Amino acid sequence: MVRPNASQSVRLELLRDDVVEEMKGLGIFPLESLTIASTVTLGLLRKSSTQRHGVTRWTRKHGALVLETVDLHPVLLEQHWSRYAAFVLYHELLHAVGNRSHDRDFRAMESLWPDIDASKQGSEFTNKMRLERASWLWVCVQCEMEYPRQRPSGGKYQCRKCRCRLVDRPIKDMKS
Repeated sequence: MVRPNASQSVRLELLRDDVVEEMKGLGIFPLESLTIASTVTLGLLRKSSTQRHGVTRWTRKHGALVLETVDLHPVLLEQHWSRYAAFVLYHELLHAVGNRSHDRDFRAMESLWPDIDASKQGSEFTNKMRLERASWLWVCVQCEMEYPRQRPSGGKYQCRKCRCRLVDRPIKDMKS
């Protein structure tokens, strides 16, 4: 967990207030769950995280699981990602209130989030994070699919779409 600075803490708290209000409006969460969602410690993931957008952290004390924190990717606090950030926090708060696995019940509760379009921004966010960290693009010369990566492929990988060998292209020229 990365400790948020003062402005990030304020944004996390405002985001949580909005999400908990939305959870109240759904009418399916008991008061105990809403209290947990309102009081869990919020933190941030490392900026270098490309796969995780949020995480609920638990510790084991005396054989029991104890909720520790809910962490969000710091880029989610940017205005452009605010709608997706609310969905990610809702997802993580579902874990925090006791729904630890991504089973059918969890997905049913997750689908109640009213902003359907925001819930679909995950792949766009992942691609943005990968592209920012990448030094290489693995490119398919046949279908022109691009896969941002931190290391060159060395010609060892195939395109997921058409099975053609991927070619390495440095990104440094494209970022300037």
